Amino acid sequence: MDGEIVEDVEGALWTRRLIETSRAPLDFARDERIRRVVIGVDPPASAAGTCGIVACGLGADGLGYVLGDHSVSGVSPEGWARAVAYAAELHGADRVVAESNQGGAMVESVLRSADMSLPVKAAHARLGKGRRAEPVAILFEKGKARFAGAFPELEDQLCGLTLGGGYEGPGRSPDRADAMVWAMAELMLAPVRAEPRIRVL
Repeated sequence: MDGEIVEDVEGALWTRRLIETSRAPLDFARDERIRRVVIGVDPPASAAGTCGIVACGLGADGLGYVLGDHSVSGVSPEGWARAVAYAAELHGADRVVAESNQGGAMVESVLRSADMSLPVKAAHARLGKGRRAEPVAILFEKGKARFAGAFPELEDQLCGLTLGGGYEGPGRSPDRADAMVWAMAELMLAPVRAEPRIRVL
Protein backbone atom coordinates (compact mmCIF):
# COMPACT_ATOMS: atom_id res chain seq x y z
CA MET A 1 0.00 0.00 0.00
CA ASP A 2 1.46 3.37 -1.09
CA GLY A 3 4.76 1.64 -1.73
CA GLU A 4 4.87 -0.02 1.71
CA ILE A 5 4.82 -3.73 2.41
CA VAL A 6 1.90 -4.46 4.70
CA GLU A 7 1.93 -7.82 6.44
CA ASP A 8 -1.25 -9.52 7.56
CA VAL A 9 -1.86 -10.12 11.26
CA GLU A 10 -1.71 -13.81 12.12
CA GLY A 11 -5.25 -15.20 12.34
CA ALA A 12 -6.81 -12.05 10.85
CA LEU A 13 -10.47 -12.34 9.85
CA TRP A 14 -9.83 -10.04 6.88
CA THR A 15 -6.57 -10.14 4.93
CA ARG A 16 -5.41 -7.52 2.43
CA ARG A 17 -5.89 -10.08 -0.32
CA LEU A 18 -9.46 -10.80 0.75
CA ILE A 19 -10.28 -7.09 0.79
CA GLU A 20 -8.79 -6.51 -2.67
CA THR A 21 -10.63 -9.48 -4.17
CA SER A 22 -13.84 -8.20 -2.57
CA ARG A 23 -13.80 -4.85 -4.40
CA ALA A 24 -16.88 -4.11 -6.47
CA PRO A 25 -16.25 -3.18 -10.12
CA LEU A 26 -15.52 0.48 -10.87
CA ASP A 27 -18.85 0.82 -12.69
CA PHE A 28 -20.73 -0.52 -9.65
CA ALA A 29 -22.52 2.77 -8.85
CA ARG A 30 -23.98 2.94 -12.35
CA ASP A 31 -24.97 -0.70 -12.78
CA GLU A 32 -26.02 -1.95 -9.37
CA ARG A 33 -29.36 -1.14 -7.77
CA ILE A 34 -29.41 -0.97 -3.98
CA ARG A 35 -32.62 -2.32 -2.48
CA ARG A 36 -32.10 -1.22 1.11
CA VAL A 37 -29.46 0.49 3.24
CA VAL A 38 -28.59 0.13 6.92
CA ILE A 39 -26.32 2.46 8.87
CA GLY A 40 -24.25 0.78 11.58
CA VAL A 41 -23.20 2.90 14.57
CA ASP A 42 -20.63 2.17 17.26
CA PRO A 43 -20.92 5.11 19.73
CA PRO A 44 -17.73 6.34 21.42
CA ALA A 45 -17.10 5.76 25.11
CA SER A 46 -15.93 9.37 25.50
CA ALA A 47 -16.11 12.70 23.66
CA ALA A 48 -12.52 12.22 22.50
CA GLY A 49 -13.27 8.87 20.89
CA THR A 50 -14.38 7.89 17.40
CA CYS A 51 -17.98 7.14 16.56
CA GLY A 52 -18.05 4.39 13.95
CA ILE A 53 -20.64 5.19 11.28
CA VAL A 54 -20.74 2.87 8.26
CA ALA A 55 -23.36 2.49 5.52
CA CYS A 56 -24.02 -0.92 4.01
CA GLY A 57 -26.50 -1.78 1.29
CA LEU A 58 -28.23 -4.86 -0.11
CA GLY A 59 -27.87 -5.02 -3.87
CA ALA A 60 -30.40 -6.31 -6.37
CA ASP A 61 -27.93 -9.15 -6.92
CA GLY A 62 -28.43 -10.29 -3.33
CA LEU A 63 -24.94 -9.22 -2.24
CA GLY A 64 -24.10 -6.92 0.65
CA TYR A 65 -22.03 -3.81 -0.12
CA VAL A 66 -20.04 -1.43 2.07
CA LEU A 67 -21.14 1.94 0.68
CA GLY A 68 -19.50 4.53 2.91
CA ASP A 69 -17.50 5.22 6.05
CA HIS A 70 -18.85 8.37 7.71
CA SER A 71 -17.14 7.91 11.10
CA VAL A 72 -16.29 11.04 13.11
CA SER A 73 -13.86 11.69 15.96
CA GLY A 74 -13.72 14.11 18.88
CA VAL A 75 -17.28 15.41 18.60
CA SER A 76 -20.15 15.69 21.08
CA PRO A 77 -23.03 13.17 21.14
CA GLU A 78 -25.09 15.74 19.23
CA GLY A 79 -22.26 15.98 16.69
CA TRP A 80 -22.04 12.27 15.93
CA ALA A 81 -25.82 11.97 15.96
CA ARG A 82 -25.98 14.60 13.20
CA ALA A 83 -23.32 12.67 11.27
CA VAL A 84 -25.48 9.54 11.52
CA ALA A 85 -28.55 11.46 10.33
CA TYR A 86 -26.53 12.84 7.39
CA ALA A 87 -25.31 9.37 6.39
CA ALA A 88 -28.85 7.97 6.62
CA GLU A 89 -30.22 10.73 4.40
CA LEU A 90 -27.32 10.52 1.94
CA HIS A 91 -27.78 6.80 1.36
CA GLY A 92 -31.56 6.64 1.82
CA ALA A 93 -31.25 4.26 4.78
CA ASP A 94 -34.32 2.50 6.10
CA ARG A 95 -32.71 1.58 9.42
CA VAL A 96 -29.97 2.60 11.81
CA VAL A 97 -28.50 -0.10 14.05
CA ALA A 98 -26.67 1.37 17.04
CA GLU A 99 -24.76 -0.52 19.71
CA SER A 100 -26.34 0.38 23.06
CA ASN A 101 -23.75 -1.10 25.46
CA GLN A 102 -22.02 2.24 26.11
CA GLY A 103 -25.11 4.33 26.75
CA GLY A 104 -28.25 2.23 26.80
CA ALA A 105 -31.41 4.17 26.00
CA MET A 106 -29.37 7.39 25.83
CA VAL A 107 -27.88 6.35 22.48
CA GLU A 108 -31.29 5.97 20.85
CA SER A 109 -32.50 9.20 22.47
CA VAL A 110 -29.51 11.18 21.15
CA LEU A 111 -30.02 9.81 17.64
CA ARG A 112 -33.72 10.60 17.64
CA SER A 113 -33.01 14.15 18.80
CA ALA A 114 -30.96 14.68 15.64
CA ASP A 115 -33.72 13.45 13.34
CA MET A 116 -37.07 12.37 14.77
CA SER A 117 -37.86 10.31 11.68
CA LEU A 118 -34.68 8.28 11.96
CA PRO A 119 -35.49 4.53 12.14
CA VAL A 120 -33.30 3.40 15.06
CA LYS A 121 -32.74 -0.13 16.32
CA ALA A 122 -30.73 -0.50 19.51
CA ALA A 123 -28.45 -3.53 19.55
CA HIS A 124 -26.94 -4.93 22.73
CA ALA A 125 -23.65 -6.74 22.22
CA ARG A 126 -23.35 -10.04 24.06
CA LEU A 127 -20.16 -11.11 22.26
CA GLY A 128 -16.86 -9.29 21.82
CA LYS A 129 -16.22 -7.27 18.65
CA GLY A 130 -14.03 -9.96 17.12
CA ARG A 131 -16.54 -12.72 17.79
CA ARG A 132 -19.36 -10.67 16.28
CA ALA A 133 -17.26 -10.05 13.18
CA GLU A 134 -16.59 -13.70 12.35
CA PRO A 135 -19.93 -14.45 10.56
CA VAL A 136 -19.59 -11.22 8.56
CA ALA A 137 -16.02 -12.10 7.53
CA ILE A 138 -17.38 -15.41 6.21
CA LEU A 139 -19.77 -13.46 3.98
CA PHE A 140 -16.78 -11.77 2.33
CA GLU A 141 -14.92 -15.06 2.02
CA LYS A 142 -17.91 -16.60 0.22
CA GLY A 143 -18.26 -13.64 -2.12
CA LYS A 144 -21.57 -12.55 -0.59
CA ALA A 145 -20.29 -9.14 0.55
CA ARG A 146 -18.12 -6.56 -1.19
CA PHE A 147 -16.57 -3.11 -0.86
CA ALA A 148 -18.06 -0.46 -3.16
CA GLY A 149 -14.91 1.64 -3.01
CA ALA A 150 -11.80 1.97 -0.86
CA PHE A 151 -12.09 2.73 2.86
CA PRO A 152 -8.50 2.72 4.22
CA GLU A 153 -9.18 3.39 7.92
CA LEU A 154 -12.02 0.88 8.04
CA GLU A 155 -9.96 -1.71 6.18
CA ASP A 156 -7.01 -1.28 8.56
CA GLN A 157 -9.30 -2.04 11.48
CA LEU A 158 -10.87 -5.05 9.76
CA CYS A 159 -7.40 -6.50 9.18
CA GLY A 160 -6.73 -6.17 12.91
CA LEU A 161 -9.64 -8.36 13.98
CA THR A 162 -8.54 -11.92 14.66
CA LEU A 163 -10.04 -15.35 15.18
CA GLY A 164 -11.00 -15.84 18.79
CA GLY A 165 -12.05 -12.24 19.29
CA GLY A 166 -8.73 -10.38 19.48
CA TYR A 167 -7.83 -7.02 17.97
CA GLU A 168 -4.35 -6.04 16.76
CA GLY A 169 -5.17 -3.07 14.55
CA PRO A 170 -4.75 0.71 14.89
CA GLY A 171 -6.29 2.46 17.88
CA ARG A 172 -7.70 0.97 21.05
CA SER A 173 -11.00 -0.07 19.52
CA PRO A 174 -12.15 -1.15 16.02
CA ASP A 175 -15.06 1.30 16.06
CA ARG A 176 -15.40 1.60 12.27
CA ALA A 177 -15.16 -2.16 11.83
CA ASP A 178 -17.76 -2.75 14.53
CA ALA A 179 -20.17 -0.31 12.89
CA MET A 180 -19.75 -2.14 9.58
CA VAL A 181 -20.36 -5.48 11.27
CA TRP A 182 -23.62 -4.23 12.84
CA ALA A 183 -24.88 -2.93 9.49
CA MET A 184 -23.86 -5.94 7.41
CA ALA A 185 -25.23 -8.39 9.96
CA GLU A 186 -28.59 -6.59 9.95
CA LEU A 187 -28.70 -6.73 6.16
CA MET A 188 -27.42 -10.24 5.55
CA LEU A 189 -27.72 -12.30 8.74
CA ALA A 190 -30.81 -11.05 10.61
CA PRO A 191 -33.82 -13.39 10.50
CA VAL A 192 -36.29 -12.47 7.78
CA ARG A 193 -39.78 -11.94 9.08
CA ALA A 194 -42.36 -13.95 7.22
CA GLU A 195 -45.07 -12.04 5.41
CA PRO A 196 -48.59 -12.63 6.78
CA ARG A 197 -50.62 -15.03 4.68
CA ILE A 198 -54.30 -15.80 4.38
CA ARG A 199 -55.01 -19.45 4.89
CA VAL A 200 -57.96 -20.86 2.94
CA LEU A 201 -59.80 -23.69 4.66
